[in-house]
Amino acid sequence: MDFMNSRRNFLKVSALTGGGILFGLVFPSFETNDASTALADYMPNIYIKIKPDGKIVLMAPNPEIGQGVKTSLPIIIAEELGVDWKKIEVELAPLDNRYGRQTAGGSGAIRGRYADLRKMGAAAREMFVNAAAQIWSVSAADCIADDGMVIHKSSEKKLSYGELASKAVTMQIPANPTLKDPKDFKYIGTRITDVDVHSIVTGKPLFGIDTRRKGMLFAMIARSPAYGKTLGNVDDTKARKVNGVKNVIKLKNSVAVLATSTWAAKKGRDALVIQWNTTGKLENSSDHFAGFKEILEKGPTTVGRNDGDVEIAKQKATKVLDVYYEIPTLSHCQMEPLNFFADVRDGKVELYGPTQVPDQLRNDVAEKLGINKDNITVGVPRQGGGFGRKLMTDNGVEAALVSAAAQSPVQVQWTREDDMQNDFYRPAEMYRYRAALTANELLAWHQSAVGIGRGIRGDSYVAGAMVNYRSDSQGFNSNTPTGWWRAPGACTMAYVAESFFDEICLELKKDPVAFRLDFFKKAKDAPVGRVGYDPTKYKAVVELVAKMSNWGTTPDGVYRGFATWFSFGSYAAQVVEVKLEDGKPRVTKVYCAVYCGRVINLSGAENQIQGAIVDGINHAMFPKVTFVDGAVQETNFNTYNFLRMYDAPLDIEVKFVESDEAPTGLGEPALPPIAAALGNAIFAATGKRLRRLPFAGQL
Repeated sequence: MDFMNSRRNFLKVSALTGGGILFGLVFPSFETNDASTALADYMPNIYIKIKPDGKIVLMAPNPEIGQGVKTSLPIIIAEELGVDWKKIEVELAPLDNRYGRQTAGGSGAIRGRYADLRKMGAAAREMFVNAAAQIWSVSAADCIADDGMVIHKSSEKKLSYGELASKAVTMQIPANPTLKDPKDFKYIGTRITDVDVHSIVTGKPLFGIDTRRKGMLFAMIARSPAYGKTLGNVDDTKARKVNGVKNVIKLKNSVAVLATSTWAAKKGRDALVIQWNTTGKLENSSDHFAGFKEILEKGPTTVGRNDGDVEIAKQKATKVLDVYYEIPTLSHCQMEPLNFFADVRDGKVELYGPTQVPDQLRNDVAEKLGINKDNITVGVPRQGGGFGRKLMTDNGVEAALVSAAAQSPVQVQWTREDDMQNDFYRPAEMYRYRAALTANELLAWHQSAVGIGRGIRGDSYVAGAMVNYRSDSQGFNSNTPTGWWRAPGACTMAYVAESFFDEICLELKKDPVAFRLDFFKKAKDAPVGRVGYDPTKYKAVVELVAKMSNWGTTPDGVYRGFATWFSFGSYAAQVVEVKLEDGKPRVTKVYCAVYCGRVINLSGAENQIQGAIVDGINHAMFPKVTFVDGAVQETNFNTYNFLRMYDAPLDIEVKFVESDEAPTGLGEPALPPIAAALGNAIFAATGKRLRRLPFAGQL
């Protein structure tokens, strides 16, 4: 089936009550190239509304968690539609199957919708032009569309899209609308301010925590203080006497206190007397790492890839470099603590709050409550960060369970301590890397990994460029809940592999940039399992960042580190500069070159890269989660240390490789290499090779 050429499925047009026009586009899932399958599965729609006054409303289907999609998606449509950006209004869409995959994750919103949004905008533009041409009895070729107007070139007659709406709805839908030549782009590739920036800085109610409903109660929940403990006896006598407390509800493994304010709910929760029974192992982080090392030394591990013969190469080597790297557990620690509103009454459910997966949340609530999902609505506000935490649905499900038990609208609010102690953490890991070397050659690469939770992907771009390559890994049994964390897999793999590369370069007396460029010459197509890479794009970012930083010529008193990585279809190469202040390294500048296809919003793209770099430096330097007898020790920012402004880079210079290709992922790819680039710079400055995150306690 030719998806975009199917007029029946491509564009649906209808008149709006009171005038105006609405366009709806059917989208395939970006996870498949099989359009017919996607249509059969989802049959989604996304809508443009053009009001009689010319105002345009775009329903943005993907959750906005700070990645800028609420701005970038409208830019794409506005470009092809030919409208004045200042006349665009944007609304976050509620959950609706017709929108398809309404998820924020995997850096996928723009790369998944770019081509289709352009075609929808172009088709709508052509319909307005054709409508005006009929009204004026002229050829459509003699008309142009710009700033929400159709203009007859010779007579200079004008009609607004609002004036043309009733006529445009009768026009034939273009099967193959003509897209704008990129050289004529007016908005794509320029700097456009985030549509919510004014509301954010003026404190407008944008977030889930701002939700208020008539009759709503506030809830706080007492959860297990340690993994391995479950709920026992509960004495709520004192809690019920707290002023403002309206109800106390015992759930499966927690206790909810409902009150007229968050403070009353918290005071009531503090007054609970709970016995927590030890029913599982109370684990310690120190035991995790001891167990990791034992497996890495003695096995067993599962081989993920084995090219050539690594063992024979080791026998031929004059030296085998054999090192271990440690990765700590991390919390997501998004700035907006978790919260969710739920109203479960009369067989219907209203949910409203921060989630990256509204469709999965609806399914999970339907299963837990035994309510048909057609009777469940999910609204998603702008969110104060996600980083993968809100790919889990526990906060929304929990709110629904509390509301159902109370038969009242409820907002469940988490404290920072709740958030830190009840996360789905980035798992702790340990890596063992071995390289077989001669005086001037790398003969073999052997990497092994052990970590908590799901299996670890042991590949890197070295695979396919090495004749002798082996990768093996092993999961480690633990009751620690783990989940996705910004750039999952890549966020730790890049640190280890790129640090090891630097160690190899030191042994071989090779320049780190030149050494990596040599690898790209050897690389085969799609060498990393199902996630391949393009060596020419990799090469482009490395060469660009080398040019940006004038690599090879280092100013006096400045020490540099380099690293690069690819993820979500994009490539990032970075140079970190540090200076020593009182013997301690301080980051002064970061250079970052990025390949991400065509850039939609230059301001938003730069913000994503700079934010990822600061986030990566922070997590390389300071925080970690430690378990003692199953309990999280770092429960707020006084113990879970975060980057202060003084420690942030003084300057972050970002450049993008120019490309006419469709956009690729951008929210995550700049984070993975920064820890290695920083560690390599610190080694250059101090001579200390840091193989354990975080760095701060080792300097």
